[in-house]
Amino acid sequence: MKYCSHCGHPVSLKVPEGDNRERHVCDNCGTVHYQNPRIIAGTLPVFGDRVLLCRRAIEPRLGYWTLPAGFMENGETTEQAAARETFEEADAEVDIHGLYTVFNLPHISQVYLFFRADVIDGRHGPGTESLESRLFEEHEIPWQDLAFPTVARTLQFFFADRRAGEFPVRVEDITAYQRKP
Repeated sequence: MKYCSHCGHPVSLKVPEGDNRERHVCDNCGTVHYQNPRIIAGTLPVFGDRVLLCRRAIEPRLGYWTLPAGFMENGETTEQAAARETFEEADAEVDIHGLYTVFNLPHISQVYLFFRADVIDGRHGPGTESLESRLFEEHEIPWQDLAFPTVARTLQFFFADRRAGEFPVRVEDITAYQRKP
């Protein structure tokens, strides 16, 4: 950040009074510009024994498979964001069953939240950010072509937990980019 979004004057990195870390502070009006992690919400949509994945039509990771997810918008809950993203990316309506995985990615200032969900009627299709959508059985998952480590870890947890018959909430830190599960 170089300029204040409030008054347009230059900003400097400094520790504001009463704070404990550097922030962008306007040299003119004193506005403190907080930059906090972004929340990505999505679903692990299931229909029968199969998981719904989308092939990305946008960067990053164009052409790779992912669970439907995206940035949370102001004014919505995490569940609403997850359901909206699933509809936007996979043209699927879902019944959400609760939080399943939480991933902290401090190196890119993001937090991922995936919710277990059922695809309501099995209908799905590519949304505007997807080339295609497809239901996969476990043995069909394109592990080498998954877009993000958060997706691979969520799927690994899901298939192991499905065999065990329990779905605890999983929390994990991913501190560097990992392409393969």
